[in-house]
Amino acid sequence: MKKLDKFVLKSFTGPLILTFFIVLIILILQFLWMYVDELAGKGLEIKILAELLFNFSLSFVPTALPLAILLAALMTFGNMGEFSELTALKSSGIPLHRIMRPLIILIAFISVISFFFSNNVLPYANRKARTLLYDIRRKRPDINIQAGTFNNDIEGFSIKITSKDPETNRLDRLFIYDHRDNRGNTSVTYADSGYMRITPDETALIMVLYNGYSYTDLDEKNVTASERKYPFRKDIFKEQTIVLPLSGFDLERSEIDLFKSNSAMLNISQLTYFIDSLNNRYNTRVDIQLNEFNNTKLYTERYFAEKSHPERIAFSTKIQGGEKITLNARKAFDTLSIIDKRTVIGVAIQNLKDGSNYLMQKKESLQSEVRHIKRYEVDWHRKFTLSFACLVFFFIGAPLGAIIRKGGLGTPAVISILFFVVWYVISLSGEKLVEENLVSTFAGMWAASYILLPAGLFLTYKASTDSVIMNVDTYLAFFKKIKDYLYRIIIMGTRRNPAFENNITD
Repeated sequence: MKKLDKFVLKSFTGPLILTFFIVLIILILQFLWMYVDELAGKGLEIKILAELLFNFSLSFVPTALPLAILLAALMTFGNMGEFSELTALKSSGIPLHRIMRPLIILIAFISVISFFFSNNVLPYANRKARTLLYDIRRKRPDINIQAGTFNNDIEGFSIKITSKDPETNRLDRLFIYDHRDNRGNTSVTYADSGYMRITPDETALIMVLYNGYSYTDLDEKNVTASERKYPFRKDIFKEQTIVLPLSGFDLERSEIDLFKSNSAMLNISQLTYFIDSLNNRYNTRVDIQLNEFNNTKLYTERYFAEKSHPERIAFSTKIQGGEKITLNARKAFDTLSIIDKRTVIGVAIQNLKDGSNYLMQKKESLQSEVRHIKRYEVDWHRKFTLSFACLVFFFIGAPLGAIIRKGGLGTPAVISILFFVVWYVISLSGEKLVEENLVSTFAGMWAASYILLPAGLFLTYKASTDSVIMNVDTYLAFFKKIKDYLYRIIIMGTRRNPAFENNITD
């Protein structure tokens, strides 16, 4: 390896490691910000939190690598340009693409490693992380009770609250359904407000309720269905304390295969198998629904034919025999009596409504099936796009750093975030279009790559030719020329104006 290659690799490796861990820490902090409400107050051990953060940090690696490479390339070539190292190398006859060559090989190797990481390590890390997060969510049911939704975390009970005061933890308008007897909603308690807390030994949930009442259906023994009176008991209270047992309150670890069929938990071969299976199921459902539609259509034609044909039994036999009979709807309708016409019109309108509702339901069902398939296809392509993004961002960052000639974390960080946001928005938009089946999976998932890669190659060409496209003085000089040109036009125009000359003479 030549000294030039060693120098470039050494200059790039340090910023790459630094920026990678910076980006990874930012993504972990974003995760904590999203799930802090579900993690706080759970009494989790440090070991559990460390395991959760470690597994999620592994799942962030494929996303952090492209941004780290972009930022590191900007810093490396910006520093080399700022300290005139690029100028010295170019003056020695070494072109920019030769300087970039060892880094291109390194980034290609990192892209391959990133793909194998996404295909082998990432599914396992996702399963571990999501399973542990699911177990943590079940650990403290009182924390998970959200306003406006039923909570079934406490075994045998279903609880709903209308609102929750975050400062005082007061719960308003509580509904508690006791399902421990498996008899349905036969025991219901309502309270205007209340509070809940966990006992010191963490084995029960204490709910203090105010201004409410409870209904309980009473059993009727040896009574027939016609003789039932449906008796119930109603209790009104101003304050009531309910103790709900919390069985299995400690953190119970679920099996790692709990979410094994989720698309984010699968590798390439498993995703391919699922996609093929789902496509076969989708095609089978389409064929079944098409047959159902044809049978419904045949039944409708038979109904109108029997209403209008004088020999209905013979006609029915021909239909069952499979012979094709052409029905003139207008002539058949004219042969009916007024009462039959009204009946036929009413049946036709109802059939149209039923058919429209039937088609809308089937359409929504098939669209949901398509979105489900597309999610697996999106994750299949994402394993390749995230790896390829490493090369794309390098071809953007390296020439930009050579053009800007500004090192450090300031300017490179701003430019890196800008390009990463553009890439992320394009990728996210492409995924949404793919899931809605508006574009093909390849076009949507690779949109960011085939939009930004030409931009990176263009910047590489401009940097190789010592372009000044990022030099502010160049644009200021351009606008100054336009200003001078417009000024000369205005002056020459006013001098040729007779009114201007008269004003000067006066």
